Amino acid sequence: QVQLVESGGGLVQAGGSLRLSCAVSGRTPSTYAMGWFRQVPGKEREFVAAISWSGGTPYYSVKGRFTISRDKTKNTAFLRMNSLKPEDTAVYYCGVTYSGSDHYTVPYEYDHWGQGTQVTVSS
Repeated sequence: QVQLVESGGGLVQAGGSLRLSCAVSGRTPSTYAMGWFRQVPGKEREFVAAISWSGGTPYYSVKGRFTISRDKTKNTAFLRMNSLKPEDTAVYYCGVTYSGSDHYTVPYEYDHWGQGTQVTVSS
C-alpha cells in the first residue's frame, strides 16, 4: 500500500510564499512521477505541476511563480509557491503516477493521492 502525506499549507497574504511537501511511503515501483493538483469546491481537480522520476524538465500550468522539485532519497516532492494570489486558494493534492509524461496533466492517470492540504491566500 502506498501513502502520500502533504504538508505545508496554510493562510498567507497575497504576495507571500509557501512550500508544500509530499512524502511518499509504502510499496511503490522503483520509478514514478509526482504531480501537484489543486481543487476548489464545485470545480474539477486542476493540474499545477509535475516532475518525472529523473527530475528532468518539469511540467507546469502555473509558470514563473511555482517550482516543483523532488528529493528521491527522501521520497518527497515539493512545491514552492511564490507571489501567491487569492485565486491560488484551493486544496492542494499531490499524486503518484506510473504513466508517461503525456499523461502528467490528467488526474485519472494518477494511481495514488494524498489527503490534500489547504492553501488560503488573503487579499
